[in-house]
Amino acid sequence: MTSKEEPQHRTSDQQPEWLVDLARVINDPGYERWRAMVTATGGCAHPVHLAGESLIVNAASGEVLHSYRTADEPSGRLLVACGNRRASVCPSCSEVYRADTFQLIRAGLSGGKGVPQEVSAHPRAFVTLTAPSFGPVHTRREKNGTVRACRPRKRDKVCEHGRPVGCHAHHEPTDERLGQPVCGDCYDYVGAVLWQAHAGALWHRFTLEVRRTLASEAGLSRREFAKRVRVSFAKVAEYQRRGLVHFHAIVRLDGPGGGSEIPPDWADHDLLTRAIPPAVRRVTVASPQAISADGI
Repeated sequence: MTSKEEPQHRTSDQQPEWLVDLARVINDPGYERWRAMVTATGGCAHPVHLAGESLIVNAASGEVLHSYRTADEPSGRLLVACGNRRASVCPSCSEVYRADTFQLIRAGLSGGKGVPQEVSAHPRAFVTLTAPSFGPVHTRREKNGTVRACRPRKRDKVCEHGRPVGCHAHHEPTDERLGQPVCGDCYDYVGAVLWQAHAGALWHRFTLEVRRTLASEAGLSRREFAKRVRVSFAKVAEYQRRGLVHFHAIVRLDGPGGGSEIPPDWADHDLLTRAIPPAVRRVTVASPQAISADGI
């Protein structure tokens, strides 16, 4: 039995076409500049191509101190990193963001990067704020290294749309059903979309409500509490497998001057744990009434 290899496109000198193109790019006079721009983007997968020109002019004399035109670049464009935070869109830029965020949060916990090391002794709490359930979705469940059934329910039990309420599949990590609704008609898509749209507003109101609740738990007015304690926040937004954003956050108590000052003795970790859960439960955002497709 013989095997046949896929024919490759070759030029007249019998060299593969891709090799000829590579040699042409490397030997182009503008290759080093192009490579420098790619390096400056950190290997961005989808760089932004800018076109135009800029001048630096002495305001007093009108003398042009420096000029730049993208037309002088080998490609006629200036490459700039896209800065996207999602690894699925740009692995390079998302890694830069992840590393920067790690350093900032680490400094907020143990000092460094201009933050005094004394903050490592300040009370703080790690909080995860996740979306509510908008309906059952397919998931991968493991216990002691063994993959278990997705949503084990009675096989004959169905929802109001006649579909099984459970799933007995043992999903692989690459299964496209992961995160998808078990029943698309039962799933509250409107609620999920509104959660995404208002996630930023919910976070903002959470920070306000935490301050109010901390003051209440301490037996002080908000004004008096703010004179004695500063509340610092740091958060990272992350997408769950079901596509909904949730927040990992750190809440830290400082003295009135910030991280360089120790908070009062009564502003401790216990105060945080008493205040955060009720604050979360009280946070709401009202949205306009949804208009059905029939009403448009």
